[in-house]
Amino acid sequence: MTDTKRQIKLGAFLMQTGHHIAAWRHPDTHASGGLDFAHYAQLAHIAERAKFDAVFFADTAGVRDTNLASLSRTARADHFEPLTLLSALSVVTRHIGLIATVSTSFNEPYNLARKFASLDHLSGGRSGWNLVTSSSEAEAHNFSFDQHMNHSLRYERAREFHDVVVGLWDSWEDNAFLRDKASGLYFDPDKLHVLDHRGKHFKVRGPLNVARSPQGRPVVVQAGASEVGRELAAQTAEVIFVAHQTFDEARAFYRDLKSRLAKYGRQPDHLQIMPGVFPVIGRTQEEANEKFEALQALIHPTVGLSLLSNMSGEIDLSNYPVDGPLPELPETNGGKSRQRLLFDLARRENLTIRDLYLRIAGARGHLQIVGTPVSIADQLQQWFEEEGADGFNIMSPWFPGGLSEFTEQVVPELQRRGLFRTEYEGRTLRAHLGLPKPVNLHAGRNEQVRAAS
Repeated sequence: MTDTKRQIKLGAFLMQTGHHIAAWRHPDTHASGGLDFAHYAQLAHIAERAKFDAVFFADTAGVRDTNLASLSRTARADHFEPLTLLSALSVVTRHIGLIATVSTSFNEPYNLARKFASLDHLSGGRSGWNLVTSSSEAEAHNFSFDQHMNHSLRYERAREFHDVVVGLWDSWEDNAFLRDKASGLYFDPDKLHVLDHRGKHFKVRGPLNVARSPQGRPVVVQAGASEVGRELAAQTAEVIFVAHQTFDEARAFYRDLKSRLAKYGRQPDHLQIMPGVFPVIGRTQEEANEKFEALQALIHPTVGLSLLSNMSGEIDLSNYPVDGPLPELPETNGGKSRQRLLFDLARRENLTIRDLYLRIAGARGHLQIVGTPVSIADQLQQWFEEEGADGFNIMSPWFPGGLSEFTEQVVPELQRRGLFRTEYEGRTLRAHLGLPKPVNLHAGRNEQVRAAS
C-alpha cells in the first residue's frame, strides 16, 4: 500500500440483529441484541480488527410500523438511542469512526452540536453526524405534529440547521483554552466567537460550551438522493450513504454529485460516496444461494408487505393483489428517492408486489450481492474503479456471523488486490476517510483582518 493510491472506504452499518427483516429468527443470531451493549461491542471490535473506517447507526425517533401484526414479528421495535450507544462504544474502541443518524426535523441545533462535539472529544476525533430530515408520520406524531412537514420545507430547514451547527462547532478556535494557572487566564477571549444566528427557522446565540473538537468538526454524512437532497449534499456533506440497484445508476449519481461540488468551492475527494451493500457469502455460489434462501424462508408475508408499504411512502398496499403488479404510486411526502427506486425496480424487472417485498427484505433497496468472496470483491472493485463509489456501507444479513464472514473472507481479498488498508493511517475519522480538517470559519476571518491591518 502507498500513501497516494486511492482505496476503498468501508463502513459497518449495524442494525440490531441484522439487516434482513427476518434476521432475528436466524439460528445463529442474538435475538435480543438490540438492547445488549456486549453485542454491539463485539460487532465494533470485529469491524475495527478488519480496519473498517466506521460503524454506523441509523435511527428514527419512534416506532415506524403501526401495523401491530407486522411489528410484532420483527426486531425493529426496541433499540438503543445511537448517540448514547456510540458514547459507550468510544470507550471500548480506539480507531474506528462512530457515525450516528440524528434528524434535523425533530431536534434543536444547539443540543445536537453539543452532543456530537462531546462524542468527538470522548472518542479522540472519531465522530460523524448523519444528517437526515426524517420521512415518517410516526416520528412527527411524537413531536406535537399532526403530520410531517412538507418535503421541500424539511430540506430548507435542514440547510439552516446545518449552518447553525457548523457555526456552533466553530465557537472556539483551536488552542483557545489556555488553562494557564500562572496568569489565571483559562481561555483566550480573542478566540471565542458568538454565533448570534437569526434566521427563518432558528435563533441561536451561542457560543457552544464545548471546545473545538479534535478533528475540527465531526464529519457530516447525508443520505438524501432527491434533487434537493443532492444539492444539500453537494454544499454540506462529506460522506454520502446512498442506495443503488445498478452500476449505471450508481455511476450517474456519482458523477452528478461530484460535478456539483465546484460551485461550492469543494474538491471531488472532499465528498466520499458510499452505497449500501447487502452481501450473502458462501464458499461456492450454491452455498451462498442456500444461505440466502434460508433467510428468505423466514419472512412472514405480513412483515414483507408492511415493509414494502412503509418504504414506498407509507402507502397502504394491502388492498392490492399481492401477486399482481405494483400500482402507480401517489407522490409521497416521505422518502422520495427510495419510492422512485422501488418503482423503477418493479417496472424494470416486472416484479409483483410479493416479488418486490421479497427482493427488498434484506437490502431495502440497496445493492444485494449473493456470491463468493471473489465474486463479491469483483463487483465492489468494478463500482470503485469505474466511478460508481468511493467505498461501501456493509449491511450484513445477520449478526454477528454475516459481519464476521465479510471481514474474514472479503476484506482479505480486497487487501490482496491492494484495494483496502491493512493498517489505519491515523486516529481520527477524517484521517481514515482522507478528509481535510476544516479551517475554523472565524479564525479565517481573523487572519484576513490581521493581514489587512
